Amino acid sequence: MRKERPLIYGLMAEFDTPEALLNAAKQARAAGYRRMDAFSPFAIEGLAEEVGFRFNILPWLILIGGFGGAILGYFMQWYGMAISYPINVGGRPLNSWASYVPPTFEMGVLGASLTGFFAMLALCRLPQPYHPVFTAPQFDLTTRNRFFLCLQANDPQFDARRTWQFLANLHPVHIMEVDHDPQDMVAITHRIHSEEM
Repeated sequence: MRKERPLIYGLMAEFDTPEALLNAAKQARAAGYRRMDAFSPFAIEGLAEEVGFRFNILPWLILIGGFGGAILGYFMQWYGMAISYPINVGGRPLNSWASYVPPTFEMGVLGASLTGFFAMLALCRLPQPYHPVFTAPQFDLTTRNRFFLCLQANDPQFDARRTWQFLANLHPVHIMEVDHDPQDMVAITHRIHSEEM
């Protein structure tokens, strides 16, 4: 049986300082919310851990890509010089590994670089022309001077009324509903002081 998607993507609170966003993320985590995301114009120390970002697989993928590139580089040289077209130059052995070191190193760097580039795109789900939070009013300010915390509706702890009240207790500038539907490009914005839930 297919589980129905929630009517909204989540509730998003707008804050005017990085400290307020970090504090809100800490309180949301302490309250049991696990599916959340934060948006900021710059990196905030400790914010990634508070929203649940614990382990980064990217360095391991880059390491594997680097070793893979180095092994491929060494194999191509060895196969070309010792198997495919062996030529005895100056009496040196056919598998003269010392002369293979610079190209092997360069292939390792190339493998690590390409792996890092494509893995970063894949892990960040880029390119991403549309995301539900893009429809939120004033979300473009996240690239300038505003800070947003989005609690997603698919979180087991999420209840629209209780979550709204929880966010209101954090004293944000605004709280808004973020819609799922890309056709509806206007999210519903509510001022805290005029909303009673």
